[in-house]
Amino acid sequence: MSDREHMANQSSRAEQRNLANQRSRGRSLAVQALYQWQISETDSGDLLNQFHADETMDGADREYFDALVRGCLAEAASLRALYDAHLDRPEVQLDPVERAIMLVAVYELRERIDVPWRVVLNEAVSLARRFGAEESHRYINAVLDRVARELRPAEMQSGGNSR
Repeated sequence: MSDREHMANQSSRAEQRNLANQRSRGRSLAVQALYQWQISETDSGDLLNQFHADETMDGADREYFDALVRGCLAEAASLRALYDAHLDRPEVQLDPVERAIMLVAVYELRERIDVPWRVVLNEAVSLARRFGAEESHRYINAVLDRVARELRPAEMQSGGNSR
């Protein structure tokens, strides 16, 4: 490999890491927005405007954030139905943070097949550790693992990171 090819390869990896970090930030903010929506029933347009005006959007993939929030709000009932089947308690007993994380993760599993299932689960667990109750990450991981088996069986059976 020439020096030029090596430098281009390193640059490409750095860009991929940067995109991953921006998406991760967008996910985190989407969870916060969905939490706020549950608590205050804020209109989706107002919610997006509020987050876009905030400096916390720096370093986030804004388009990804918008897609997650809009998609989760538009499809909340069908997303809830997908994870509700795997809960060991009524959905209303989940903490709003757990519900927000589940909504984002199930949306990604169903609608964003460009995101590997392992990434979706790892990000959800990370968010649960950061924002959720002490052991909520284990519960979220177990439920989302079952949802992923339902929505992406071929990808999971192959052990692959993408479809």
